[in-house]
Amino acid sequence: MNNKKALITGVTGFAGSHLAELLLSEKVEVHGILRWRSKMDNIEEIKTKIHLHEADLLDTHSMYKVVDEIRPDYIFHLAAQSYVQTSWSSPSNTLEINVIGTVNIFEAVRKSGLPITIQIACSSEEYGRVFKNELPINENNPLRPLSPYAVSKLAMDYLGYQYWESYGLRIIRTRGFNHTGPRRGDVFSESTFAKQIAEIEKGLKSPQVLVGNLDAQRDYTDVRDMVKAYYLSVRKCKSGEVYNIATGKSWRIGDVLDLLLSKSKVKIKIVRDKSRLRPSDVEILVGDASKFKKQTGWHPQIAFEKTMEDLLNYWRSRV
Repeated sequence: MNNKKALITGVTGFAGSHLAELLLSEKVEVHGILRWRSKMDNIEEIKTKIHLHEADLLDTHSMYKVVDEIRPDYIFHLAAQSYVQTSWSSPSNTLEINVIGTVNIFEAVRKSGLPITIQIACSSEEYGRVFKNELPINENNPLRPLSPYAVSKLAMDYLGYQYWESYGLRIIRTRGFNHTGPRRGDVFSESTFAKQIAEIEKGLKSPQVLVGNLDAQRDYTDVRDMVKAYYLSVRKCKSGEVYNIATGKSWRIGDVLDLLLSKSKVKIKIVRDKSRLRPSDVEILVGDASKFKKQTGWHPQIAFEKTMEDLLNYWRSRV
């Protein structure tokens, strides 16, 4: 046992559950925050090995209490309203959770006086409108957010800088580009494709996949590689700095769909669904993670083809 303690916000979520598994394998004592209505599916196999605390990011008192009780070495702040599409219909809720929730964590740590290292999961969506001559995107690229979600992450990101500068909090800001894999929520494009294919294979829906914008391009990292990066960040990165985490390669969403379809023997039709289109969409995101790689030695290990295979098999086991 290395005697380190970690607190994960969003431990029952997609990335949080994978991070909890990684930290357990590294002999870190894992604590997680959940609400009474949190779904436990993602941590079902490990819930007896981690310490769960009922708290709410928007309840300042509960956050102070949790930090004082646990006295963690690390906090991984992964809890968020993380779906871009939802941020269009619920912008105020997105801003409240992602901005005020983050402030409450920072205030709890500041008032505790403890030397806690905090990793905040910011987002490549902050870059928003990116021009071709700016690719791949480094940390100094202008931020031109194109959704309420992106604005909320930008605010969270800059609050991290401000609390480091003003109060000396040990905050690491990571701008993760898209990450996916088993347990990815079915509201995200590649995961909804995989779920629909699995349902079609089981005869649960007609043989057509509903899609939105297939021309957007994204830089995908396997979630299991992403959480390794998060863990490296709290041990090797500099407080107050911001780091891209990305592969440096983009995939067109239509090509992601084709890859998933190639892994099924069923003949499936592609149908455009207007409800899946956004008022404005980020055309392309390709990240330059050389700063993070130089600081930590991190490199992605899992090929995207393997990630998609695992995602499809996850949904095959679930539907």
